Amino acid sequence: MTLGYPFDADAILRSRRALKRQLLQEGSFIDKRVALLSGSTIGDIRGVLELFLLDFGIRPTFHEGDYARYYEEIMFDDASLRSFAPDVIYIHNSLHSLGELPCAGQPDEQVQQMLEQEMQRHRTWLDKASTFGCPVIFNNYDLPRVRVMGNYEAVSPSGKVRYVRRLNEMLAEYVYERHNIHINDLEYVSSFYGIDRFSDPSYYNAYKYAVSPQAIPYVCHSVACIVKSIFGKNKKALMLDLDNTLWHGVIGDDGVEGIQLGVESPEGIAHTDLQRYASELKQIGVILGVCSKNEEETAKSGFQHPSSVLSLEDFATFKANWDPKHLNLLESAKELNIGADSLVFVDDNPAERDIVRQARAGIAVPELDAAERYVEAVSGAGYFEVTSLSADDMKRALMYRQNALRQSEQEQYVDYGAYLASLEMKGTFGAFTEPQLERITQLANKSNQFNLTTRRYQPSEMAQRAADPEVITLWGRLEDRFGDNGLVSEVIGNQVGDVLDLELWLMSCRVLKRGMEQAMFDCLVRRCQERSIKTIRGTYLKTEKNAMVAEFYGTLGFTKTRQNGEDSVWEFQIPDRYEQQNKYIEVFDNGQTGNS
Repeated sequence: MTLGYPFDADAILRSRRALKRQLLQEGSFIDKRVALLSGSTIGDIRGVLELFLLDFGIRPTFHEGDYARYYEEIMFDDASLRSFAPDVIYIHNSLHSLGELPCAGQPDEQVQQMLEQEMQRHRTWLDKASTFGCPVIFNNYDLPRVRVMGNYEAVSPSGKVRYVRRLNEMLAEYVYERHNIHINDLEYVSSFYGIDRFSDPSYYNAYKYAVSPQAIPYVCHSVACIVKSIFGKNKKALMLDLDNTLWHGVIGDDGVEGIQLGVESPEGIAHTDLQRYASELKQIGVILGVCSKNEEETAKSGFQHPSSVLSLEDFATFKANWDPKHLNLLESAKELNIGADSLVFVDDNPAERDIVRQARAGIAVPELDAAERYVEAVSGAGYFEVTSLSADDMKRALMYRQNALRQSEQEQYVDYGAYLASLEMKGTFGAFTEPQLERITQLANKSNQFNLTTRRYQPSEMAQRAADPEVITLWGRLEDRFGDNGLVSEVIGNQVGDVLDLELWLMSCRVLKRGMEQAMFDCLVRRCQERSIKTIRGTYLKTEKNAMVAEFYGTLGFTKTRQNGEDSVWEFQIPDRYEQQNKYIEVFDNGQTGNS
């Protein structure tokens, strides 16, 4: 728990090398190139950021900019930054990086002009940074330690506090309109940590440290959370214990009337806060589940409490029995079709937390203290960092609950084909266009299991694929009588003569084995026939998580032409009379309907 929240800065800084060795030995990683550009001294920033990235499963290679030269290196790159080809750029700027700040009592029109000029300078270098074709992260600005006018600093346009807040708001509006630029909220981090301790003048004056050493882990963790969200390393599900976690008391002993929720007691308020927090997470697509040692019906009765924010319908999976909790959590992950390392488990009982940790299944288990700090423990760990929020994201929890209903329905059928027919599925297919690009890029960077090559893309790269006439792109959306699964599959292929080379084929595992892969292939073949393509070539590149699709191409009628270790190449010769493989999905493809 050395890197667990809340952070022990002394232990992290003291044991940095040992922690790095341990993480490298124990983890599995994706490799990313991180450009770290300086607005102040960044040596310890680099070292601690590396630890958090490794802890999130990202192994960074760094390009470290010269001291306080981020503006020049972005605006006048000498080719070193571009040749590094970063996967992400982080600019470590701070209040010390700002130009002139207003003086107390300065005329309003002069301050407004200063503010507009400062914002234009930021637009210029941020727009230029975005041309490197990768996500850009920069800090907004921490508030000044000293207030010349006291509280009036927050009111007067010439107050430095108000000036910084206005600039931060303008930066937020700028970033909100752009998908590939992200703010590391230094204003929040410094305020949360304590403005008086966040930036120590003695360290800045002597060593040009904009952030005091004790606060560095908080800044680096915040940046690492953004990076892991960008590259699909967020957790997906919040699994919750019940007694003394979601409510105060033991439902089996106290009954519905005896548990405490609501505003009538400090304990009730604390547990209601956790329920409200979980409910808001669900609204942005986090899956909720229950894992409790309890009788199922007794456990469910707790949600009948009049002050319960959550209801049974909020949970995509519900395990209340006397089995070991780590086994129930693994079963829930299997039901949800996600990895156990996508789960966060919240339980007031330290013994239960320890057992789940000892199972070493990759389940995140935050350390809890008093009930009134449960929410802070989960939120502070950054498990569910948001870098974009699409309509599909916000519906994700509903989609997983609908999947549970489908699973229940399937158990009633002996014949799987009859079950698929009963779903009344409809698939919509099309080429990549601007409205889908954000979701398409997000899905490509998060999908691991049903992903033949596990390539990752920047938004600019997806836009290039969409615009290239020599590239076939295809997305698929699936809905059925239980609801809309959203955009769940995508294919990218490069045409060279009469051959199509597939560089990407992925699908969300929540629609696995429903015929979507066959429907996608039928549509792909149709695109190839329109272009007189005779051969489709697919490559499988083995990763730790995609073994399930090692023989996928063979199921569609491809022939393996090459085996290189665990990687393989497959080819499909399109016959003159291609027989459609999809049997159960009604297809809507470029305005045409029918079973493709």
